[in-house]
Amino acid sequence: MVTRTRFDDSDCPVARSVDAIGDWWSLLIVRDAFDGSRRFGEFQRSLGVAKNILTARLRALVAGGVLETVPASDGSAYREYVLTPKGRALFPVVVALRQWGEQHFFAPGEPHSRLVDREHGQGLRPLEIRAADGRVLDPDDTTVRKVPTA
Repeated sequence: MVTRTRFDDSDCPVARSVDAIGDWWSLLIVRDAFDGSRRFGEFQRSLGVAKNILTARLRALVAGGVLETVPASDGSAYREYVLTPKGRALFPVVVALRQWGEQHFFAPGEPHSRLVDREHGQGLRPLEIRAADGRVLDPDDTTVRKVPTA
């Protein structure tokens, strides 16, 4: 059996982030949580994932502080999964993946889901990466610098 490589002690923020939520099931669970799914059955119906895989991913997301379990909103004995502040902070990541997918994986006119502003019903502006002074940046405008240890 192949052992999964862990990046939780890497000095790279991307590697640590991928370690926490990088598999496709976890990102799709987070997407569904943003879309209002809260119960195990809702995630399972939406994703069509095997129950054992869903259970493992939900446990990992809870252990990682991305989701938390709370009493069911209807007062039943069930538990529901809700995004924590750490999980809600993934919103720009999910939007970026959505916009990238819309741009690169659909033919013109091909039907797909679209994220819209609830108040006005309009699509979102494309995400932009901006410098502290407001300039739009592309990859050639950035470099990685190591943060010195304390």
